[in-house]
Amino acid sequence: MMGIVWAAIIVGGVGLILGLFLGFMGKKFAVEVDQKEIDIRAELPGNNCGGCGYAGCDALAKAIAAGQADCGACPVGGAPAAAKIASIMGAEAGETVHMTAFVKCSGDCEKAKENYVYSGVEECSVMPFVPNGGAKTCTYGCLGYGSCVKACPFDAIHVVNGVAIVDKEKCKACGKCVAACPRHLIELIPYESKYAVSCSSKDKGKDVMQACSVGCIGCMLCTKQCEFDAIKVENNIAHIDQTKCTGCGKCAEKCPKKIIIKQNHKSAKGYAHK
Repeated sequence: MMGIVWAAIIVGGVGLILGLFLGFMGKKFAVEVDQKEIDIRAELPGNNCGGCGYAGCDALAKAIAAGQADCGACPVGGAPAAAKIASIMGAEAGETVHMTAFVKCSGDCEKAKENYVYSGVEECSVMPFVPNGGAKTCTYGCLGYGSCVKACPFDAIHVVNGVAIVDKEKCKACGKCVAACPRHLIELIPYESKYAVSCSSKDKGKDVMQACSVGCIGCMLCTKQCEFDAIKVENNIAHIDQTKCTGCGKCAEKCPKKIIIKQNHKSAKGYAHK
């Protein structure tokens, strides 16, 4: 019986000594953590989407605390998070532009022509290895297989009738859909943008009309209407400089293909390409 008691005493004593030793060593070799980093991390949304350019929210918090990243670097947190983080850093948040993704294509199943019926792996990244880069005649348009949908962590983009459509109210401008699109059809534009060009074809007008009924033909009627030099045609495709656009709508009125789309800021319906 005494042997059991002594064994218990010895085991308990060894455990106590080890506990004290580990506690002492933990304090002696503890890595100091910047309180600012902890506070900043608490203000970040925790999506770990990578839209800020860092591996995740922990990495971004560390970079901001070290002065290596801007207080408004998180696209998901937006202006509210930027203001709180700036307060922690003792700095001014500055102006944060609310961005959203925009798909530069209107060639849905009715408008875009097809060369053949495709039957195979339905993945956008596979299309460069199939004839003509896919079934659609236009080699610039949306492939419609949803690589962008799979990449989006916010359920903000879906393929409808063969074309990807962005829900502006859900989009956090993380940029994952931009990176996922093999045809580089998606760009980030200011949420408050009045108009955007929903086409990416660089072909000449005649070739565009043979491939899609709503493709930009590079006629330059839009540029002639704009009084603010906000829209230009380069490589046969119109593009709007959102910093110059006043939203007058004259370019959209004159566009014969109606691919200069007015943006609706209260509903995703106005943003979708029908």
